[in-house]
Amino acid sequence: MDRSFYFETIAQYNDFNNHETLHPLVSVIDFSKAHKRTGSRMLFGVYAVFLKQAVCGDLKYGCNYYDYQEGTLVFVSPGQVIDVENKTDLYQPAGHALVFHPDLLLGTPLAKILDNYSFFNYRTHEALHLSERERQIVLDCFSKIGFELRQSVDKHSKKLIASNIELFLNYCERFYDRQFITRENANKGILERFEALMNDYYTTDKPQNIGLPSVSYCAEELNLSANYFGDLIKKETGRSAQDYIQNKIIDMAKKRIFHSHKTINEIAYDLGFKYPQHFIRLFKQRVGSTPNEYRLLR
Repeated sequence: MDRSFYFETIAQYNDFNNHETLHPLVSVIDFSKAHKRTGSRMLFGVYAVFLKQAVCGDLKYGCNYYDYQEGTLVFVSPGQVIDVENKTDLYQPAGHALVFHPDLLLGTPLAKILDNYSFFNYRTHEALHLSERERQIVLDCFSKIGFELRQSVDKHSKKLIASNIELFLNYCERFYDRQFITRENANKGILERFEALMNDYYTTDKPQNIGLPSVSYCAEELNLSANYFGDLIKKETGRSAQDYIQNKIIDMAKKRIFHSHKTINEIAYDLGFKYPQHFIRLFKQRVGSTPNEYRLLR
């Protein structure tokens, strides 16, 4: 596969999929209308949500592969690259997609909260797997947006389209919450690996070489996106990933303060703090006393 495409506009993606451009900033794609094609590398300058209804080769997203299944939603934001690999023979695309340009949302309430929909920055293997009922809801949302695109443009068009996109994204949030719950065993496995990762971190020289363990570092070590990891921790524990990590650091700090004769500054450096005063400040916020006061109390 050596073909690459860059879709900077909705019209470009419509042309690629043999679709009429009804609106310059948004489109609902029916892939059955597209011509047969082979795998390709695609860079997106628009937001895209794919509802795949057939297996079309391995999807490469960054350095990871995901053999997406029927009834799966994959989210792409501007600047992301998707590779459809292992498809050297012609195949007929199937499924649907919603694509919209960031400019569509300018001046709408959705523009202010779009970043809250963190699944646009999940990795492909963190895609949303739909039940049949959820799939029908997604198709209904796409149908409502498509209906509005076929109407004459008036002063209500932008508001109605943006509102329907927001409704769709809110449903996706609900479906992801369901997925976090139904995959509870897998999530617990991730939490156990996270605990082991934190424990192992402090048996190495990483605190001195890297510093404090960050959310992005932990996510990368667990082969998750930072957003998906953060959302999973929040759903499972009720706390943010950053809060969870800091609590773990403070727990380790308590043990070292109690069982070690090292100075507070030495303990701070051992934990990965660049400046001891940052450690002292965090410790007092979390524990209610300074490290030295805690040592004296114990």
